[in-house]
Amino acid sequence: MAKAKKPLKAALQSQQSRLKLKQKATQAAQTAELKKNGASKAQSKAHSVKGKGKEVAHPRAPTIPFRATDKILLIGEGNFSFARALVVDPPAELEHLPARNITATAYDTEPACYEKYPEAEEIVLKLKAAGIEVLFGIDATRLSRVAAFKGRTWDRIVWNFPHAGKGITDQDRNILSNQLLVLGFLRSAAGLLATGSVPEYNVKKRKRPTDDDDDEPEDVDGYVHPDDEDISKSVACRGTILITLRNVVPYTQWDVPRLAKHPPPPASGSAPSNPPYTLLRSFAFSRNAWKGYEHRMTKGERAYGTGKTGEGGEDRTWEFFLQD
Repeated sequence: MAKAKKPLKAALQSQQSRLKLKQKATQAAQTAELKKNGASKAQSKAHSVKGKGKEVAHPRAPTIPFRATDKILLIGEGNFSFARALVVDPPAELEHLPARNITATAYDTEPACYEKYPEAEEIVLKLKAAGIEVLFGIDATRLSRVAAFKGRTWDRIVWNFPHAGKGITDQDRNILSNQLLVLGFLRSAAGLLATGSVPEYNVKKRKRPTDDDDDEPEDVDGYVHPDDEDISKSVACRGTILITLRNVVPYTQWDVPRLAKHPPPPASGSAPSNPPYTLLRSFAFSRNAWKGYEHRMTKGERAYGTGKTGEGGEDRTWEFFLQD
C-alpha cells in the first residue's frame, strides 16, 4: 500500500519544487523592476497629486459570483457567518435569493462546532428559521457518501479558506496535506455539480484563461466590471466550484489552479481518478461585500489569527467547471 501512494506524493512534491523555483525567479524579477522604476513611480505619484480633480479613479465593484436563482452548497462553514451573509443582509444582486436554495455544511459535529465557535449556535438557529438547510459532520472529501445529497446537484459549490488543520510544522508536509485535501474535495464534488453548457463570462480587456495556460494564480484575472454585460448568458450552465484562499505564501504553494486543471493520477490503480477542471476565472474576494462574515480559523481559537501567516496580498477566489 505504501508503494502505491508514491506516484501521487512524488507528483505533488515535484509540483511544489517547480512552483518554488518559479516564484523565486518571479520575486527576483519583481525586485529588480521595483528598483529600476522607483524614481518614475515617485514622479508619477507627484504628477497625480498635481492633477488632482482632473481624473478620478473609481474603485472596482466587488465580484458577486452568484445569481439569485442559483442553488448553492457551502462547504466547511465554520461558524456559518458566510451563509448568514447570503440571506440576512446580502448584496443587492442576491436580494431575492431563496433561503431554501442554500445548503450550509460544517465538518464538525454540531456539539463540536458550538464548542469551537460559541456564536455559531445562534447563527444556526437564524439560518434554520429562514429556511436554510444546515448539516453537520460533512467531510468535503466524501460528499458522494452523504445520504442527504443523493440525486441532488448544485449550481455553485463553495469552500472558503479550506485547510486541513493538522498542525504540521514542516512546511512541505503541510502543503502536501492541504493539496491532498483539495484534490479529495474536487474529486468528491464533481458528481454534485449541475450539468449544462459551459458558463461564459464577458470580461472586457482581459484574457480568459484556457486549459493550456500554466500561469501563476496572480497572473490569472477574471473581474466582471460594472459596465460589462451580464455574466452567464446560458440558462442551464454547468455548475462551478469556487475555492477562496489568501493569495500569498504558503497558500500559493498549494498551486490550486494547476491541481484542478492537471490533477496527478490517483494513489493506486483501484482508487477513483481525479477529474480535470477548467479555470473559468479568478477574482478578489471582498470580505466587505458579505456583511457579518468572519473568517474563522480551523481550530477555532481566534477569528483572524495573530501570527504572520497570510499577511499581505489579498483574498482570492478561483472558479472552476468540469472539463468534458
